Amino acid sequence: PANALEPDPAYTPDGAWLYYASDRTTPGDLDIWRVARRADGGWGEPERLPAPVNTPQTELLPRPQADGRLLFGSHRPGGVGGRDLYFATPRDDGEWDVAPLPAPVNTPGDEYEADLARDGGVLVVVANRGERSHLYVYDRDGDAWRERGRVPARDDVFQVGPLLSPDGKRLLFAQAHDAASGEFFLVDL
Repeated sequence: PANALEPDPAYTPDGAWLYYASDRTTPGDLDIWRVARRADGGWGEPERLPAPVNTPQTELLPRPQADGRLLFGSHRPGGVGGRDLYFATPRDDGEWDVAPLPAPVNTPGDEYEADLARDGGVLVVVANRGERSHLYVYDRDGDAWRERGRVPARDDVFQVGPLLSPDGKRLLFAQAHDAASGEFFLVDL
């Protein structure tokens, strides 16, 4: 639709689907949608993911994983804090199971965007733990996550849109820079 907000595109690792957020059916309320890439290079019909992936609250920054799960942020009730990060796992019957990421990733604060390295060993999270959002790095430690610390970025502006390199060693993100807004930055982790 012409007036719809449709941010946060991400392809599945095989390139067969494009996931994104959209408010096309409920203006102001972002939900997660996907569209299949046809064999001829065209696009299929967009489809809104069902509940419990989508709720009457905002869902955003979908990041499809190689194992079929979907990492995303949501402001749904029942989480640890205001906004939290979730994994949605598709079932054979077409339904989805949704579960929040465990502490220390989700906190009583706001965690709402994340990217996971392809090997599942490094996670970068956008979290607001005070005055503004910043990027935090986590390393997988068995079945748990261990916080490595904040990404070296400016303290006086927020950062968003984390995108890890396939090996999890570099990070692309956006932050304000001088009078400009939304400049891209690349850091080695």
